[in-house]
Amino acid sequence: MSRKTVITCALTGSFDTPSKNPAVPVTPEQIATSALDAAKAGAAVVHIHVRDPKTTKPSMELSLYREVVERIRDKNDQVVLNLTTGPGGRFIPDPAEPRRAGEGTTLTTPAARMRHVEELKPPICTLDVATMNFGEHAFLNMPAHLREMADRAKAAGAKPEIEVFDLGHIELAKRLIAEGHLAEPPLFQICLGIPYGAPATPDTLLLMRDQLPKNAAWSAFGISRAEFPMVAVTVAAGGNVRVGLEDNLYLGKGKLAPSNAALVERAATIIELLDASVATPKEAREIFGLSG
Repeated sequence: MSRKTVITCALTGSFDTPSKNPAVPVTPEQIATSALDAAKAGAAVVHIHVRDPKTTKPSMELSLYREVVERIRDKNDQVVLNLTTGPGGRFIPDPAEPRRAGEGTTLTTPAARMRHVEELKPPICTLDVATMNFGEHAFLNMPAHLREMADRAKAAGAKPEIEVFDLGHIELAKRLIAEGHLAEPPLFQICLGIPYGAPATPDTLLLMRDQLPKNAAWSAFGISRAEFPMVAVTVAAGGNVRVGLEDNLYLGKGKLAPSNAALVERAATIIELLDASVATPKEAREIFGLSG
């Protein structure tokens, strides 16, 4: 039997992508519908951010998360929900006084970043074990904050998907595992191509894979034009994959992706061409070590 590969679909993200591709879902109804379509195309896991329906900008509003989750669960109670906790980690210094937060800063408390997870209790939530330059802003995730967020996730019954963007992030994650804040076996997501993190290359993927704990379940993705090449490399390297309009707006050179489902279908084709097969939500729960 061919190896089962989990597809996660990252639906919308936090950047100004709706202005670049009208297929990026914005409203709770659009995000939920896109999630359901992605699930029909083969995604076992859907990774969820929310946006302000009026401005299309990223939001941390609990009511928006609740509406998305309820709409999905009402139509499909099998697909695995993965709620982001990334929003709330951005810091942009004030140009005149760098110690002060400038315009665009979202940095907030672990409690605020975890509120929707504690309320809605998804099977998975992300945990960005990373402090780094993220493009032109700083992405701050202090160890003390990560400990609190991991503990809150555990209390809510959500398994952290440990997002790592470079080798040092894996070492910090190992420390959190050793301290008992992250349960074993851990679940990792290797994130490649984000400026200024690890590049989306086969060598980088294999190097980071080899630094993970031996009992870890893992996925990986590359952004933009690296999305589908990294699907192929990841499957060949024994991992699970992520695609979606959060990471890439194109189905091919110069061709905007018409939907998240189209990106999932392309990933499923690559998986099958490499003699693997697409995991169902039930199989994904087993592979990722999820309870319930």
